[in-house]
Amino acid sequence: MDLMHLHYFRTIAEIGSMTAAARKLGVAQPTLTSAVKRLEDSLETTLLLRNARGVAVTPTGAALANAASQILALVDETEQRIRGLEREEVGQFAIGCHESLGAYFLPDFMADFLSRAAGIDIRVWNGTSADVREAVLRREVHFGLVVNPQPHDELVLVEAFPDAVAVVARRDLVPRDAAGISALLRKGPLIYAGRVDQCRQIVDALSGLDLLPQRLVSTGDLELTKSLLLAGVGVGILPRRVADYGHRGELVVVDPTLPQIADRIVLCWRADAHRTAAWLRTKAGLLEHANRIAPIPGARPPAS
Repeated sequence: MDLMHLHYFRTIAEIGSMTAAARKLGVAQPTLTSAVKRLEDSLETTLLLRNARGVAVTPTGAALANAASQILALVDETEQRIRGLEREEVGQFAIGCHESLGAYFLPDFMADFLSRAAGIDIRVWNGTSADVREAVLRREVHFGLVVNPQPHDELVLVEAFPDAVAVVARRDLVPRDAAGISALLRKGPLIYAGRVDQCRQIVDALSGLDLLPQRLVSTGDLELTKSLLLAGVGVGILPRRVADYGHRGELVVVDPTLPQIADRIVLCWRADAHRTAAWLRTKAGLLEHANRIAPIPGARPPAS
């Protein structure tokens, strides 16, 4: 059933005259006659009866005219909604990231962004950086904040901000002299997330420097490592931003001359992403917030 034929028929039914309807629609009267005939053939019914004043709808014609009004109204509403999604800042987007990264990045971003973009909803998707990258590729996530991602032909990767994995401890437990720092490290325990490659690399580097304590505590989670360090349990290995958020200045880099591993936090999305107005606004908001937090939390000066 052709929508244009329904539009023609509804106008004829409302006006009650083929001639007047043709004039209103700006088409030739035979065009309307042909449209009505096609509808009647398709529905196997008579829709219009001619009379001295023009035409009148039959019972089936009245039912079709009423249905046509509803159908055309729904089509119009749908068109407006789709145009709105393209041109207006309305939509829902999934942001993927590791829980620990999201814990320091998302609170301030979402509090600010959602207050300024009332028509945009944000959904959070959590997993490892590798999982987030794959979720973006599968179109489950619109934007991914990932650490040191591998490039992919179907992804756009934009540098968001830097971080570094370092040896940290509670500020009040860190000596100011090199001998005291060495003693602190050797005393341990050394706490780190064993599944994180950068943490394992630093453990190996400390071993090569003969600074590895006998007691090692391998956790499965950066947040548990952080909680133990805040409780004063030895020294640990953490991304500096993870160490700092929520407890600013309480956990510090033990000595900036000790091994650190630089991290790149990257915003990624599919190269063929549908770039609606809301999508563009969300991307811009993420990058603006990344720029605001770009400096890595400060380290203590080298031990004397």
